[in-house]
Amino acid sequence: MKLLTRFSLVRLLLAQGGVILLAGMLIIGTWVSEELERGHIDHVGSLTSLYMESFISPHVASFSGNGPLREVDRNALDGLLSGTPLGRQVVAFKVWASDGRVLYSTNPALIGRKFAVKPELASAFAGKVHSEITDLSDPDNEHERKRWSRLIETYAPLRARDTGTIIAVSEFYQTTDDLDQEVGAARLRSWLMVSAATLVIFLLLATLVKRASNTISAQQSELSEKVTQLTALLAQNEQLHERVRRAAARTTALNERFLHRIAADLHDGPGQGLALALMRMDSLADVCSACAASIVKDRSVGAEFRTLHSALQSALDDLRAISGGLHLPEIEQLSLAETARRAVRDYERKAGLTVPLTVNDVPDEAPLPVKITLFRVLQESLANGFRHGGAADQRVELTRSDGQLVVEVTDSGKGFDPQAGVADGHLGLAVMRERIEILGGAFSVRSAPDKGTVVRAALPLAPLAEDHG
Repeated sequence: MKLLTRFSLVRLLLAQGGVILLAGMLIIGTWVSEELERGHIDHVGSLTSLYMESFISPHVASFSGNGPLREVDRNALDGLLSGTPLGRQVVAFKVWASDGRVLYSTNPALIGRKFAVKPELASAFAGKVHSEITDLSDPDNEHERKRWSRLIETYAPLRARDTGTIIAVSEFYQTTDDLDQEVGAARLRSWLMVSAATLVIFLLLATLVKRASNTISAQQSELSEKVTQLTALLAQNEQLHERVRRAAARTTALNERFLHRIAADLHDGPGQGLALALMRMDSLADVCSACAASIVKDRSVGAEFRTLHSALQSALDDLRAISGGLHLPEIEQLSLAETARRAVRDYERKAGLTVPLTVNDVPDEAPLPVKITLFRVLQESLANGFRHGGAADQRVELTRSDGQLVVEVTDSGKGFDPQAGVADGHLGLAVMRERIEILGGAFSVRSAPDKGTVVRAALPLAPLAEDHG
C-alpha cells in the first residue's frame, strides 16, 4: 500500500510537472512563432519599402499637395510593376495624400477618391514604416478582396529628394506565399527546439523527482522502523508500569496483612505476658503490702510493687494502642463510602469529635488496595489535623472525577508551610504521598500558617489487571 502510494505520488508529480512544462512549451512556442512572423513581416516591409521609395519617389516629387499627379507620372507608375521583378513581389499599390485622398492606385477606380485616414496611414505620414497582414476588409481593398484572402500590407513614407520632407505615403501589398514558407520553416525549427528543451527539462525533473522519491522512501522506511521500535518500547514500558502498579497494589495489601500479623503477635505474645505479669503482680502486692523491709531508703517493698504495677500497666496500654493502630479493620467487604465512614467513626470515637463526611457519586466497588489507602489516608490526615492543627472544623469529602476517587480532608486549624514540613522530616505526609503515588494516584497539600490545611488525594478506580507473567 505504501509502495502504491509512493508510486502514485511520483506519477502525480510527474504528471503535474509534465502538464506545466507542456503548457509552458505551448506558450513559449506560440510566442516565438508570433515573434518570428512579426519580425519577418517587418523585415520584408522595411526592405520592400526602400525599393518602392527609390522607384516611386521621383514620380511624386512634383506633387504639390493639392492637385492630382501629372499624367506622365501616372503613366510611369503604371509601367513600374508591369513585367518587372518588383511587380512579381508587389501585387498592388496606392499613393496617398495626407488628407486620405488616393493619388494613384493600380485600381484606376480609386484614383481621386477620399477615405478616412487610418492610424497606419497617419503613422506613415509621421515617418514610420508600418507592415502587417491584413484581411482586406477596408473599403479601399474591394479590388484586392476579389483575388486574395489576405496580403501583407505596408505603409511607407515618400520623401522629397531635396528637402527630405514627407510628401506622400505609398501603400503596397505583397502575397504571403514566401512568408508562409519561411515562417513555417522557422516555426518548425523553433517548435523542435522548444520541444527538445521541454523534453530535456522533463527528463531532468523526472530524475530529480525519482531521486527525491527514493530519498523520501528511505527516510519513511527508517522513520517507520524507528516508530515501530518506539511503539514496542512504549508498549513494554506500559507493561512494566502496569506490573509495577500491580506489584504496588499487592504490596499494599500484603503490608496490611503483615501489620495485622504484627498486631496479633504483639497482642498474643508480649501483651498476654504483660497482662499475666500484672495479674501476678497484684497477688504479690497484696501479700507484700505489709512487709516492713525496704529495698531503698524510705521505700517499702509494697511501694516498689505498686511502682512496677503502674509501669507495667502503662506499657500494656501503649502496646495495645500500638497493636490497635497497626491492625486494620475488615474492610474488604465494605464499599468505598462505608470504608470512609468506618475511618471517620474510629477517629471520632478516639478524639471525641464530630467530623462531617460528604460522599458524592462514589461507586460502591473498588480494588482492595484503593480501600486500604483510603482508610490509611483518612486515618493519618485526621490524626495530623488533631495533633498539629487543633482539630478545628475538620471535614471530609469524597467525589468521583475522571475515573478517580478524589478525597479531600479540610480543617481550619493552625496550618503550616508544606515545604518547611517536608524539610523538617515529617513522615506522615511522605508516607501518605508514597501510598497514593505507588498506586498511580496524585497527592497534594495546600496550607499556610493560620490559613488551615487541605489534604487532597486522587486514587484510580479502575481495577488492576491480573498479572499472568
